[in-house]
Amino acid sequence: MKIELWFEDELRAGLRGTIVRTWGEKGIRPMIPQQQDFDWAYTFGAVCPARGETAAIVVPYANTEAMNMHLREISRGIRKRTHGIVVLDKAGWHTTKKLKVPENLTLLPLPSYSPQLNPAEHLWEWMRRHHLSNRTYNGYEDIVNSCCKAWCDLVADKNRLQSMCWFPWIKAAEI
Repeated sequence: MKIELWFEDELRAGLRGTIVRTWGEKGIRPMIPQQQDFDWAYTFGAVCPARGETAAIVVPYANTEAMNMHLREISRGIRKRTHGIVVLDKAGWHTTKKLKVPENLTLLPLPSYSPQLNPAEHLWEWMRRHHLSNRTYNGYEDIVNSCCKAWCDLVADKNRLQSMCWFPWIKAAEI
């Protein structure tokens, strides 16, 4: 049986958005809007760097129910006669006994406080830089639509995905 490595993480995006550096005319400080409301959407995303395949859902909460839905989505992306190892952090909804892990998946938690080992973190950095920062939203549906558009733009280029996520130690671990 073959094995695929998948890397999973979550992104919270919302009305209280991210502000990043931006270019501006010399001598002028650029104005960046920031909302003061609190409304969020969570993108659960996973990537298989070897194949450039992905799985994602956008939901209103990060909890066990959302994680179960995401694991089912990842499970559908695993090739036949292949077992998927999903590398993830130790968030509460990743470690609960209420989690229903599909038969073709095994969860492999990362050591605590080691986000640099998870290539999925680079996905969020790209999405924030290119789509989700320095902007305002017109409510929850706009947040969800923006997250979906950002994800679709990101995964449209498999070469970009692989260059962002296929770390040397992952290449050595591929079976």
